[in-house]
Amino acid sequence: MKLWIRKIFVVLVAIMTLGLYIPPTDVEMDASEKKEVSSKEDQNGLNFSTEEAVEHGAVESSETPDDYVHTITAQAKDQMISKMGPRILNKVEDEFEKDIFPKVEYALEMIVSDAGEEEIPYYEITEESRAGYGEKIFTIYDARTKEEVARFDVRRDNRPGEGFWFNFHYHLNEDQFEEHHDIGEIYWDKNTPPKWMS
Repeated sequence: MKLWIRKIFVVLVAIMTLGLYIPPTDVEMDASEKKEVSSKEDQNGLNFSTEEAVEHGAVESSETPDDYVHTITAQAKDQMISKMGPRILNKVEDEFEKDIFPKVEYALEMIVSDAGEEEIPYYEITEESRAGYGEKIFTIYDARTKEEVARFDVRRDNRPGEGFWFNFHYHLNEDQFEEHHDIGEIYWDKNTPPKWMS
């Protein structure tokens, strides 16, 4: 008997909740926005929602190329900091901020400017730094084609008599990711550094 009453109570609460909810009406588009969205039709006569239109490049974005570069640069910095992890970052943060990251910013600006303004909005950064000993920090790719544009890596070099160095570099699609484009190096210590992201 209790189970039956509980089920009825749940159904009544659901009906009352759904029946009493009124969506907000203060979030309305002005007439020009409605006209712009409604004019963006597929050649087959299908209407895109605003979100789909932006995704397919049908609605102009108010972001400038500099905004996209800034966004990509900020994401790249987050990925690099995440890759190093707190144990490594605590020791090398000053050199990273002073020597490495400005060169990464410059490389990103060059890669994006070479692509051209019409391509920039489609460039994204992967968010899958690898822990352990892998080199990969992040990849820039074209979101439309899923084609990689550049790979940014950090390698651990153990030089006899010197100790461990972190070698930051990147590879480009234009040379099939063969050539190392150096960014810079940071000295760690003679002791083995911890795993990435630790």
